Amino acid sequence: MTADRAEALATIDNANVEEAYARWAPVYDLVFAAVMKPGRKAAAAAASRDGGRVLDVGVGTGLELPMFSRRTRLVGVDLSEPMLKRAQERVAKAGLANVEGLIKMDAMNLAFPDASFDCTVAPYVLTVVPDPHATLNELARVTKPGGEIVLVNHIGAETGPIALIEGWMGRRSADLGWRPEFPWSVIGDWIVGRNDIVLTERRRLNPLGLFTLVRMARR
Repeated sequence: MTADRAEALATIDNANVEEAYARWAPVYDLVFAAVMKPGRKAAAAAASRDGGRVLDVGVGTGLELPMFSRRTRLVGVDLSEPMLKRAQERVAKAGLANVEGLIKMDAMNLAFPDASFDCTVAPYVLTVVPDPHATLNELARVTKPGGEIVLVNHIGAETGPIALIEGWMGRRSADLGWRPEFPWSVIGDWIVGRNDIVLTERRRLNPLGLFTLVRMARR
């Protein structure tokens, strides 16, 4: 990773995220629901566990909650209270009795015991958190051995005009509340550095391959 990219990955803190998503909350579904729906559906399909317990990290307004199997017990966490309020309204309106709780929580410091969940899922989260590796460590910690970590994330272009645009936008990450520039090495290097995590699937999703589904098994 270049020095410029490393700098871009260090420009968000939790205060930025909370402030940005307080602004986004009223219009989030309108702006992002359609473009992110294929990724959410793929994540929910991969993470659903009949009779199992799944942690949805960065649950936001709860757009993917109705997409899970109703036989999957769900706990959702998010840093933004305005987003969680909308998720709670969605759960009540849809009658999602399988949602056990929606809690304000920092993805980099999850308040759950080790090995609490059969699967952890984090759609569109790693580009938002200040420290992606700390978040991945927490996902692994609370996932049971034999369980799975499921991610959906934008993976930035390595070269070409898209990479230049993402680099320019990346310098405005704090205002946006996420990082437009996000190299695969952030995830790949983390996997290489752990002996208990195995990459089982990596594939681009519609629309236009903007997002990537990543599945990892915890030994």
